[in-house]
Amino acid sequence: MHALPEDIKKYEGRYNRGWDALREERYQRMIDMGLIDPRWKLSDRYPFIPWEEAENKPFHERCMEVYAAQIDNMDQGIGRIVQALKEEDQFDNTLILFLQDNGGVEEAYGLNRTYEPPEEEAILKPMGKNELQTEMAPRHTRDGRRVKIGFGVMPGPADTYIGYAKNWGNASNTPFRMFKHWSHEGGISSPLIVHWPMGIAAKGEYRRHLSHLIDIMATCLDVAGAEYPKRYNGVKIHPLEGVSLTPSFHNKTLDRDTLYWEHEGNRAIRVGRLKLVSRAYSFPRELDVIPRLAPGQWRLYDMEKDRSETNDLAPANPGLVYSLAEQWETWAERVGALPRPERNARHPLMR
Repeated sequence: MHALPEDIKKYEGRYNRGWDALREERYQRMIDMGLIDPRWKLSDRYPFIPWEEAENKPFHERCMEVYAAQIDNMDQGIGRIVQALKEEDQFDNTLILFLQDNGGVEEAYGLNRTYEPPEEEAILKPMGKNELQTEMAPRHTRDGRRVKIGFGVMPGPADTYIGYAKNWGNASNTPFRMFKHWSHEGGISSPLIVHWPMGIAAKGEYRRHLSHLIDIMATCLDVAGAEYPKRYNGVKIHPLEGVSLTPSFHNKTLDRDTLYWEHEGNRAIRVGRLKLVSRAYSFPRELDVIPRLAPGQWRLYDMEKDRSETNDLAPANPGLVYSLAEQWETWAERVGALPRPERNARHPLMR
């Protein structure tokens, strides 16, 4: 996480009550805003460190301050784009779609060890103008400074490599469970903000229609009056999977009832108000020790009453679970999600 000092300063002290308090605060704020249904309970607190037991609280506070500063800086950038559109008299007739990446992350980037300053500061060669960083965790900055990695390193400057980790990620995903990678709502849910004064009469209204990232392409084609080709350069290409969101602009229902997900073995199907979901058979970071989320087992939830996935309906509906699982498998085989690379046959726990 990297941010400018002036942006970080805005958030100093903002998160000194910790991740548990932030999670409760955000949950209530979402209800007050009408963003979430009050019936959706705050999902189970993951078995992470309670704020009261956290060591080096100034470090943890700084992690969230830098994260917030990054969002602030991004917002400033969007503001500059908006201002440029206004100056060109294109703002009212520009369709802007803004959404975040799916799900807060649990990876503890740079936090798997305690930082130990080197005895001597190495003199490193600055990188060339067109030279690229090739490592996941860079060892040095472009100007030749050693990158500091480890618990306790205050993030923000360019010579640090630190993530905000699972406790803050859990708060970011309020009220949902799990994280990016998984197909639970904490891993796939993202709000979409749409702005187009000349094309959308409504302002400040919520839409609850079931939609997906794959719909962005279909929407842009629809708005532009363009056609998606069946062939390109003589090669047959995959047809669109998404649907246009333009009916939703006018509060009309979308032409879809079903969506599917698969990522690293984590999978889900959503049909109307029902969602069948399961996490991977195995995963290098087995963070979830809650028994009812055992690998490979399907769970069934009512998304209208329980989008935070706290009440599993699968035990009482085995036939429905089997039917939806079969539907997911048919889709997965069609799009190439099955068979998975490390498996040449269906896993018995699929059902």
